Amino acid sequence: LASEADTAAALAAARPWDASAEARAATLTRASDLYEAAHGALFALLAREAGKTPEDAVAELREAVDFLRYYAAQGRTLTAPARGTITCISPWNFPLAIFTAEATGLIAHKAVTLLHEAGVPRTALQLVPGPGGVVGAALTSAPRVAGVCFTGSTATARRINRAMADGLDPAAPLIAETGGLNAMVVDSTALPEQAVTDIVTSAFRSAGQRCSALRMLYLQEDIATPYLEMLFGAMDELVLGDPWVLSTDIGPVIDAAAKAGIDTHIAAARADGRLLKQLDVPEEGHFVGPAVIRVDGIADLTREVFGPVLHVATYRAGDLDAVVDAINASGYGLTFGMHSRIDARVEQAVSRLRVGNIYVNRNQIGAIVGSQPFGGEGLSGTGPKAGGPHYVPRFVQNPAPVHAAPAGASADSAWVQGRLDAARAAVSARTTVSLPGPTGESNRLSTVPRGTILCLGPTAEIAAAQAAAARAAGCAAVIVAPGADGPAAVDGTLDTAALTMMTGIDAVACWADAAALRPIRRALAARDGPLIPLLAEDDIAARCVIERHVCIDTTAAGGNASLLAQAS
Repeated sequence: LASEADTAAALAAARPWDASAEARAATLTRASDLYEAAHGALFALLAREAGKTPEDAVAELREAVDFLRYYAAQGRTLTAPARGTITCISPWNFPLAIFTAEATGLIAHKAVTLLHEAGVPRTALQLVPGPGGVVGAALTSAPRVAGVCFTGSTATARRINRAMADGLDPAAPLIAETGGLNAMVVDSTALPEQAVTDIVTSAFRSAGQRCSALRMLYLQEDIATPYLEMLFGAMDELVLGDPWVLSTDIGPVIDAAAKAGIDTHIAAARADGRLLKQLDVPEEGHFVGPAVIRVDGIADLTREVFGPVLHVATYRAGDLDAVVDAINASGYGLTFGMHSRIDARVEQAVSRLRVGNIYVNRNQIGAIVGSQPFGGEGLSGTGPKAGGPHYVPRFVQNPAPVHAAPAGASADSAWVQGRLDAARAAVSARTTVSLPGPTGESNRLSTVPRGTILCLGPTAEIAAAQAAAARAAGCAAVIVAPGADGPAAVDGTLDTAALTMMTGIDAVACWADAAALRPIRRALAARDGPLIPLLAEDDIAARCVIERHVCIDTTAAGGNASLLAQAS
């Protein structure tokens, strides 16, 4: 593991990749070929170090290769200069496709070795494995770091954001994907065999160690009993064991600590009489038997249990809107699944959900690069979506003109809060494009307004321009700047401490120098709840929207849907 001295040396040696876009793309494509050629060694490492089954190992290598080739193609379109040095803190559950992490350092080492062999300069890519308190802390607070990519827990993302607010340029981006309490709704028109297959895959594949995994299943009460019987039968067919053996369906969880935490959660449910089903496990190894736990709804889930645990609740046919409201109220918004053959019912749910990736009549894991850009909102991440058209451009510079704030009286924070509350009704608009995918599958990527943007100028003219850009994206805007006037504006300067407690803010725009921006970034980082971005660069139009993706298995609507609609 790297020491403090190693980490400092890595930072000192880091240099931008001084090559043309075409040369960089060729190198990444060459690396993808080397990955495929090394598939045997990579599969063995994925099984031995990360507990991946052969099926999961194949899928992970495919995703890693897809990322290399997709981003290589996107890099050819960039013209703006790169930001500089980026810290990437990645998860062990996808140690090759989203490498690297402390728990899976062998896989990370192999991947970095292949990238260096392909021609990526050592100064442009350095592997610094180690604990977050040593390596992570240093690499997220060093002033020369220009941005951070992170995949992991919401709590860790908040700590990283606060470290960045203190040490990095206030405009440095944090691209975070932070997991979720992912739900699926199955109604009475769903195809039972397909739905149960997708439930088992979504909840238990990879031992439930996917941020996209199904955690909360809602069954329409009319069908709950036969569905659970079929689900339990399907679970009985699962094989737990050595992930290298081809007959294995589910391998171990990542380590003893993970097993202990999951086992504690299941034991509490057993003591309460809520454990409906659990499979036995092998005598040796960090195995957790897939479990089904009865709950009243998603509000009963206080945290993400990162393992093969499925929570189940029932709902009445007329209560779909209430289910959607409960999912939204959780604050998480990563993935959602729905099985229904009624298009109007699907639209009823999809149109109101605040979730980054929605899957209809299929499983809700395994997003495909370029077809299903992946990422969440709210407590589940910041965007842009990985494997989508807006990701690579986030790594180039988008400087904004820096302005000094003229003198002005302090704005009334209560008045500003009132304007924020009133502004939310103005949020509207959605744009949608179709993405490529296999025959029988629809993939639609939409951009929706982020919400309410607080525009701080720092001059009235600049704040008005920021508000115009926000409103053009469909957002609401509230202006606070010296000399500002109008129904959604106040003349004065905002006490940045008030940003810690104000509600109804989805982003803050300000084009000032670092000294003026830093207290704003610190106040936003000190908040609980979702990470609120500071828009300090000239890319407001792009950052005022959130991406949402809907994937539909269009082959699954068997039967006469109009008759089903009348009957249900």
